[in-house]
Amino acid sequence: MTGIPETASWREMGLKDKEYELIKERLGREPNYTELGMFAVLWSEHCAYKHSKHLLRTLPTKGARVLVGPGENAGVVDIGDNLACAFKIESHNHPSAVEPYQGAATGIGGIVRDILAMGARPVVLLDSLRFGPPDDPRSRFLFGGVVSGIAGYGNCLGIPTVGGEVFFARPYALNPLVNVFCGGIMKHEDLHKGQAYGVGNVVMVVGHSTGRDGIHGCTFASDVLDEDSESKRPNVQVGDPFMEKLLIEACLEMMARGAVVGIQDMGAAGITSSCAETAARAGTGLVIDVGKVPMREEGMNAYEVMLSESQERMLLIVSPQKVHEVKSIGAKWGLNVAEIGRVTDSGKLQVFHDGVEEASIPVSLLAMGSPEYTPEAREPEYLRETRELDSGSVRAPEFPEMKDILLKLLGSPNIASKEPIFRQYDHMVRTDTVEGPGQGAAVVRVKGTKKGLVFTTDCNGRLVYLNPKGGAAWAVTEAALNVAVTGAKPLAITNCLNFGSPENPEIYWQLKEAVQGMAEACQALDTPVTGGNVSLYNETEGEAVYPTPIVGMLGLCEDIEKRITPGFKRSGDVVAVLGKVWGDTRSLSGSEYLEVVHGMVAGDPREPDLNLARGIIEVLTEGARDGLFGSAQDLSEGGLLVALAESCIHAEDGATGCVVSPKALGCGGREDVRADAMLFGESNTAVVVSFPEDVDEQVAALCRRHGVPLSVIGRVDESVVAVETCGGQRVLEVPIAEIAGAYARGLETALKR
Repeated sequence: MTGIPETASWREMGLKDKEYELIKERLGREPNYTELGMFAVLWSEHCAYKHSKHLLRTLPTKGARVLVGPGENAGVVDIGDNLACAFKIESHNHPSAVEPYQGAATGIGGIVRDILAMGARPVVLLDSLRFGPPDDPRSRFLFGGVVSGIAGYGNCLGIPTVGGEVFFARPYALNPLVNVFCGGIMKHEDLHKGQAYGVGNVVMVVGHSTGRDGIHGCTFASDVLDEDSESKRPNVQVGDPFMEKLLIEACLEMMARGAVVGIQDMGAAGITSSCAETAARAGTGLVIDVGKVPMREEGMNAYEVMLSESQERMLLIVSPQKVHEVKSIGAKWGLNVAEIGRVTDSGKLQVFHDGVEEASIPVSLLAMGSPEYTPEAREPEYLRETRELDSGSVRAPEFPEMKDILLKLLGSPNIASKEPIFRQYDHMVRTDTVEGPGQGAAVVRVKGTKKGLVFTTDCNGRLVYLNPKGGAAWAVTEAALNVAVTGAKPLAITNCLNFGSPENPEIYWQLKEAVQGMAEACQALDTPVTGGNVSLYNETEGEAVYPTPIVGMLGLCEDIEKRITPGFKRSGDVVAVLGKVWGDTRSLSGSEYLEVVHGMVAGDPREPDLNLARGIIEVLTEGARDGLFGSAQDLSEGGLLVALAESCIHAEDGATGCVVSPKALGCGGREDVRADAMLFGESNTAVVVSFPEDVDEQVAALCRRHGVPLSVIGRVDESVVAVETCGGQRVLEVPIAEIAGAYARGLETALKR
């Protein structure tokens, strides 16, 4: 093995000087060029979580239903009937910033392979996206490329994209966030893990050939973006969804035949990570010959093969007796299949090329030996200014102005219909989609049962920016309520923590606070964290994105025929609020109303009432079981009046509007109550429901049992959204046709400006 060329630098590979010294100390020698590259990718922030690992340990990860938690390719949760759901969310932010189509497409490919590696058939995709304002030309370019990439890859795979969410804000203009979620279904006995057990077992690769695309992709993802980032397009992988479709079917067949001992996706850091991680989990070693790896480019050396992030590849650990069967199945599906090495008891990853040893590194050092950093945490200076929000700084509009405000909010890109996005996605393929995009959480049928799986993603980065701990707790709470309004029970979450540079004390403080808020909410709502992703350094020239800890949540509906849907059902039904609507100035903090109408991102959003949220979830799930509720819609962006408007927009024939009087919300007599805060405030742990009048006593008794305030505010009636005062005077009336029009046209109009 030769030393590092004089022209090479560990700094150029993303390693710090002290990290290089640590490598030399623990190896007992200087690493060679190939070894240095292997350390650089596996010790990158993207792979090693150097600044977040100690924080992640504070999250609750165990639960009665958790079969596999963090540390594997994806989390796995028991859903009953000997079935389980594997699910995970990951980021592909930096690649999407420089090559939006392929960045998003390969993000889909990677998350699908994570689910496949657990032994599950991938059945759903969701996406959680963040862009700059849609009137910004670059943001529109990134938006178009990302949405097309998701559609192009997911549609070709035949996996439905059933939901997700999109948020537009100035801090994402230079750094879009592209977080992708996949869920899969399996039987318990089909569970597989990425572990290289069995000394003498064969190491194999299956799938696409290996090229030079994506080399140092994870290193690129572990640094801030700058003016030279466009030159890093070669770091972005290129996807082939048709090859991935074949890979899915081949791997599922191999696993079904018992031919696979261990299986691992080749994602970030390619062969290096898949070999080192599988061996480290099993406490074994591997010896491989990169000359046996199928390559599509001439003259590739060991460094390039080990660091390539070419897509659509899996690493397999196979017993010698099953090698022929694995090759036969691979050939059947038209895939490259090759033996590249053996499992050993050396505890090392040894890499050969044409008989020459190119690397020999202890797998524990490579996969788990990176340093952990606990940098300085300091509360951001900006919070001193943003927290100063009082009633005098926000003009209270008169009731005649409320109509225009409601229509403006419904047309805001963050609230308006996302049909311009999801109409590009095939969300009905496989015919199991019961509730698809556009109506809250997605519901997918579990074939052969009455069950439905419910999926959602959620996070309001603006709230996290203003109150990192509370905002992260809101992300968990709103995701749980999104699941619960379908009548399903929230089971567990996967998270994707998107932040700026942790080396900035203020950013690290945001991260630390957000993890604490997420931990408290998950503990209170009994939704353990089964895994996920941390994406740091999302900033350009010192400007960071909003801190955005995305929550992907799984829920279980025991009987999809009893699910609740968001639209009003029958004229004459009671309209009520479960929970608490504050109606004070603080509830305007971080609201869409405050930014869109008043041009302010300010305030100190109150934290969610987790005990109340837990009670609301129980009321909704029990009420669904007993068939009490006609509709349910949680309060989030836009507040109460937008939730009522959306319930009207999604209403069934014969039930289009509502007439409400918010006097029953318990705000009467309080001097701090404002009409705009009551109607458009967002810091409320509350849900709008409708139900037939003849079950009102049952609903009231159910709410009392779980300590949930129930406020009857009106009726489903007419073809307008109308608000009446305590004295019965109608002070606001907006025709449903205008509401639906503003909601339908909002995003498309914004993108054309």
